[in-house]
Amino acid sequence: MASQSRRTPLERVEYVLIVSTLLLLVVFTLQPLLNLLALSFTDPSKVPGFSGLSIIPDGFSIDVWALLLQHPNVQRGLFNSIWMTATSVCIGVFGTALMAWGMSRPGLPGRRLIFILVLVTIVFEPGIIPDYFLMKRLGLLNTPWSVIMYKAISAWYLIILIRFFEEIPKELLEAAELDGANPFQTFWMVVLPLAKPALATIALFYLVLHWNEFFRAMIYLNDQSKWPLQVVLRQFVIEGDKIAIVGANNANNNIGLAQINIRALKAGMIFITILPILAIYPLILKFFTKGTMSGALKG
Repeated sequence: MASQSRRTPLERVEYVLIVSTLLLLVVFTLQPLLNLLALSFTDPSKVPGFSGLSIIPDGFSIDVWALLLQHPNVQRGLFNSIWMTATSVCIGVFGTALMAWGMSRPGLPGRRLIFILVLVTIVFEPGIIPDYFLMKRLGLLNTPWSVIMYKAISAWYLIILIRFFEEIPKELLEAAELDGANPFQTFWMVVLPLAKPALATIALFYLVLHWNEFFRAMIYLNDQSKWPLQVVLRQFVIEGDKIAIVGANNANNNIGLAQINIRALKAGMIFITILPILAIYPLILKFFTKGTMSGALKG
């Protein structure tokens, strides 16, 4: 309260404008998500008249969620997305950290040449056709590894970690060497704990990148049982394939689950796809905050 009383009138106006703008952005961000959630729980008979601005269900029904969560395509897609994304994030974070640590060392032979080659991959990124033939030559077509290995190490994230590692005090590394630690022990026990904020950020980037990836999965994976959730989402939401969800028998007989409005089904499917990111994001931010505090040096 004392700090607020010492503010000038102009500073108070600026404070109100900043807070108002942030609250407005929060409303614009949350309203579409809450609208999807409310639409998925709305009574099927009232979905056609449901407003795109409402965030409260009109009536209440769990038919959409019961149908989606029990559907084998959705269950397989969710499982495939979770394990493919988790594997990609683990490979990406560890591989990027390992390569960045080596490239951040001044004594690395050919360090400048390697860094230039990394920059070349940013400017001249290969297209889908060279990627496809590469996966075919490696025998990875129609396997989850064709999607997992896509951008296993991102050049952008690699540069971020290189800059972070270059700022680690040399005194800590020299102290670890004097204690008898070999280079890998120094990397594992000294460098990685100090790099928690950067690693949390990189993990979040990889998580969003691989969770949202559907284009290459749609091209490389011909077996529907290997599709991630995003490809199932595209088949249903973009193509409007309601039969893929409710089943041909129900659709032909016009009974039971076929009465569920496709608009509500799309809303529930979209929310299921973004729900894991919404659940994991706060956990990563909490870890990021703890990692920032653990990187301090004691005098």
